[in-house]
Amino acid sequence: MKIYLKKQNLYTVLIILFTHITVFATDFNVLDYGAKADGITLDTKAVQNAIDACTKSGGGKVIIPSGKTVVIGTIYLKDFVTLHVENGGVLLGSPNYNDYATDTHKNMYKNEPHMNRCLIFAKDAKNFAIEGFGSIDGNGYKKNFTKKKGGRPMLLRFLNCNKIQLKNITLKNPAAWTSAWLYCNEITVEGIKILSRVNNNGDGLDFDGCTDVRVSNSSFDTSDDSICLQASMPDKPCKNVVVTNCTFTSKWAGMRIGLLSRGNIESVTVSNCTFNDIQDSGLKIQLNEGGIMQNMVFSNLVMKNVPRPVFMTFAQQKACVDAPEEMYPMKAMKNFTFQNIIADNTALDKNSAFFITGMPKHYIENIILKDIQFLVSGGGTQEDANKSKINEYTLEVLKGWWPEFSLVGTLPASGIFARHVDGLVVDNFNLIITNNDHRKPIVLHDVLNDNIHNVFLNKKSIEANQINRK
Repeated sequence: MKIYLKKQNLYTVLIILFTHITVFATDFNVLDYGAKADGITLDTKAVQNAIDACTKSGGGKVIIPSGKTVVIGTIYLKDFVTLHVENGGVLLGSPNYNDYATDTHKNMYKNEPHMNRCLIFAKDAKNFAIEGFGSIDGNGYKKNFTKKKGGRPMLLRFLNCNKIQLKNITLKNPAAWTSAWLYCNEITVEGIKILSRVNNNGDGLDFDGCTDVRVSNSSFDTSDDSICLQASMPDKPCKNVVVTNCTFTSKWAGMRIGLLSRGNIESVTVSNCTFNDIQDSGLKIQLNEGGIMQNMVFSNLVMKNVPRPVFMTFAQQKACVDAPEEMYPMKAMKNFTFQNIIADNTALDKNSAFFITGMPKHYIENIILKDIQFLVSGGGTQEDANKSKINEYTLEVLKGWWPEFSLVGTLPASGIFARHVDGLVVDNFNLIITNNDHRKPIVLHDVLNDNIHNVFLNKKSIEANQINRK
């Protein structure tokens, strides 16, 4: 009798435990919600049903299982949901543009409505994550998505969200940007890999009006800017941003700060990163839509084949899709430190320089360039050295587009060209030129309060006459 009661009690306990696990399950495998996961069938509804069940139960993981390819159109992430793509699992974007929803907000840049749609969207959500050692593949090849075919959806877009984590995932092959983060707070990005080369405008992480952002231990290989910090709304600043221990390769810029700059952008640190084979600039910092940009430190950076390690512009231009009719005022761009940088451009042409330019009577203020080794091929001619007409980034020159280096062309300096700057410190700047170059190492046009010392050209201290001041 006692043995019978013990067995009965054991069965009762097991039933209770099983019921408890079932009721409070935290894993929601998409296969259990009808996903075929065969790489062909559209499984959007099954994945969305798993997400809805997960958030309704109070949160947990929505599982994309290993060894499976789950094809989807637009899905919507929600509170307390972790989208977990297992190692070997693939969440694959549909090749059909019509499978992407139209209620996923919009691209904030002018003239680009063909990038309004996206694969994964969240609005007003909190405490959600995307993680796992699998991949999210946008399937964004030009055979599937072009402007003429209807448009090119982004991979991720998050609007007004809080406490977001993106960890250990591979994001690849978007048809446009990999991600747009709009007015979000408390963001952690760690250990991810972004590959975005199969189509145009393949930005990596675009943080627009976001605060408390931490990006670390990640790698980027992009067809456009790898990380962007911007502010498309005047009342939504982008601030308190930390980027560290990352590697960048890009067709355009490693990091772009600004362009969309109606709001303030401030309190940014970038450290312990490498930049390789970047077509335009390593750090491209541009204020032109009426905000204030200030207080940034860039340190312990190594660059190779990056024509402009630092490219800074302070100008006027409209970039935002919601720009007012009147042109923006020019407020302030100030307080930048660049320290402990090695940039090796010996394999590139003569268009390598640290290029910093404000506008007449609108100065970039308080810049420090310290402990920098800059290796270049040289090749500047006497004509280059005598160049006097260097375009300002006026509205007439810009003609409705962005302040790009191509609008200026070869500079009369082999190392640093600075213009319309108030407060420039250059300390321990080592310039190595491998071929003959007729240009001065440093050229300053309308630079106030400069303090330049410990500058070396091919291991020898430069003389005062090797700095061209106008």
